[in-house]
Amino acid sequence: MPFVKILFTREGVTREQKRQLIKGVTDVITNVLNKDPHLTHIAIEEVDTDNWGYAGEQTSILREQGLTADKK
Repeated sequence: MPFVKILFTREGVTREQKRQLIKGVTDVITNVLNKDPHLTHIAIEEVDTDNWGYAGEQTSILREQGLTADKK
């Protein structure tokens, strides 16, 4: 039973985009690993930018300072 967890920052990803991610990842697991899609589980977790960091700083602060390329 495959289990895939997707993490990204909470920034307005729509329900439809999440649906497409779940479908797309399930299709990849089915096609590449020949796994039953009914036994494939996808979990999406949205993380607040205050709770995500790199280079020793919170993403929210880096974005406020204009120091990231991933502003959205």
